[in-house]
Amino acid sequence: MSDLSPSSLTSDIEKNTSGLRLLVLSNGHGEDIIAVRILQELQQQPNPPEIFALPLVGQGYAYHGLDIRLIGSVRTMPSGGFIYMDGRQFVRDVQGGLLQLTVNQMNSIRHWVNTQKKSGHKIAILAVGDIVPLIFAWLSGANYGFVGTAKSEYYVRDDVNFLKRKKKGAWWESFSGSIYHPWERWLMSQQRCKAVFPRDSLTAEILKKWAIPAFDLGNPMMDALEPTISRPRFYGTHIEKQELARPLVVTLLPGSRPPEAYANWQQMMIAVSALMALWEEEKFVGYTSETVVFLGAIAPSLHFDSIRLILESQGWQPFDRFDSAQRKSAHGKPQAQPPIQIPDKHCLTFKQKNALFILSQNAYNDCLDQGDLAIAMAGTATEQFVGLGKPAITIPGHGPQFTYAFAEAQSRHLGSSVILVEEPAEVAKVVQSLFANPDKLQAIAENGLRRMGKPGAAKRIAEYSMKLLWNED
Repeated sequence: MSDLSPSSLTSDIEKNTSGLRLLVLSNGHGEDIIAVRILQELQQQPNPPEIFALPLVGQGYAYHGLDIRLIGSVRTMPSGGFIYMDGRQFVRDVQGGLLQLTVNQMNSIRHWVNTQKKSGHKIAILAVGDIVPLIFAWLSGANYGFVGTAKSEYYVRDDVNFLKRKKKGAWWESFSGSIYHPWERWLMSQQRCKAVFPRDSLTAEILKKWAIPAFDLGNPMMDALEPTISRPRFYGTHIEKQELARPLVVTLLPGSRPPEAYANWQQMMIAVSALMALWEEEKFVGYTSETVVFLGAIAPSLHFDSIRLILESQGWQPFDRFDSAQRKSAHGKPQAQPPIQIPDKHCLTFKQKNALFILSQNAYNDCLDQGDLAIAMAGTATEQFVGLGKPAITIPGHGPQFTYAFAEAQSRHLGSSVILVEEPAEVAKVVQSLFANPDKLQAIAENGLRRMGKPGAAKRIAEYSMKLLWNED
C-alpha cells in the first residue's frame, strides 16, 4: 500500500481531487452526527470533494448546518431507528412505510451514481453506521468506505479472551471469530471497499485477520467534546486539601428520545434521592465537602419544563445562587463563588438540603467534563462520558432504546467503566464503593480511554478518505 503520511496525502490530494463527488449514507441521529464531524473535516481539506448526503433514518437534522445537498426521501419511522431492539418495532416500521422508503432511497442512490458518472465526475460513497448503509454502498456500484459505529469486538471479548456469557444464543454474536459476521466481512473485503474505519483498536486488529482494509484511526464520537470552562486545578501547598474539599459532582444523562427520556428521568430521581440520603448519613471516602452537585445534561430534543416539573415534584426548590450572593454581599458577608460553573445563562438551579441541582440544555460538554461520575440511561452520551475516563452507573429502562438488553450490551462494550444496577436505589452504594477504591477508579479511567480512543479521529478519517476512496488501484 502507498505511503499514507500527512505529507503524501496532501501531495496526492492536490493532484487528484478535480471533479470528486462524495455521497454519505448514515442510519440514525448518532450516526448523522459522526458523519457530520467527518464531513466538516473533509471540507477543510485542500480541494475537497463536493459532498451529498442521504440520512437513511429520520430527518437528518444534523446535516442542516453544513453546506451540502441531501438527496432522496427522508422519513421518521415509529421506532426512531431502534428496530433491532424489538421485533415489534420492526413490524410498526414496516406498517409505517419502511419498505417503500428503502426502495425509494436505493433508487435515489443509483440515480445519483448514474448522474455523477455521466457528468464525468469521480465518485465514492462513505457509509456510516451498520450493515444497512454498507449494503446500500455495495449495491451502488461505486467505490465505498465504511465507518463502523455500531459494532465493537468489546461486545464479545475483552483485550485477551472471549467473554463468558450465559445468555442463550449469545454464541451467535461471534460464532465466526468476530463481532462482524461473515457476510459483513465479505462486504468490507470487496475490491470496491477502499477503507474501513472501526471504532476501536481491538476491532481493527481483528478485522485485519481477513482481507479487509481496516485502519485504526480512533472514534469520532470523542471529537468536539472540549469544555467551555475547565475544571478547577489546584496549585500550591494545600492542593490535596482543596481537592478533597470540592463537592462531589454527578452528571445525569437521561437520553434524548421522548417520551422515553422522561420515564428515564423519573427513575434517575429515585437514584438521586438514595444517593443524597447516603451522602448525608456518611461522607464518602475522598470528600470532605458537605455539598453534592447534580448536573442534568438535557438534550435539546426534550421539553425543558417537563424535566423541571419532575424535579420539583421530588422536593427540589428553585435557587437563584447569583441573587443570593448579591444579597449577602450587600449585608457585608460576601458569598463564595458557586461550587460549579456552567456556561449556560438559561440553566436552572435548584436546592434541597446540602445539594444543588443544575439543569442545562446548552452546556453538554461542560456537564460531561465537570462530572466525577454519571448516572446514565443513554447510548452515545454514556459512551462519551466513559471515554473521558470516568465511571457511569446505568439503570435499565423500558425502551425502546434503553432496555435491559441494550444496557447489558453496553456494559459489555464499555467493560469496567459501566456498572449496571437492577434498581435505581442501588446507585448510592455503588457510588460509595467506587470512591473507596482509588485503584478501581484508575483502572476505569484507563479502560475508558482505551475503549473509546483519543480525540481527532474525524480529521484522520477525512485525510485517509481523500487518499483512499477514489483510488482505482
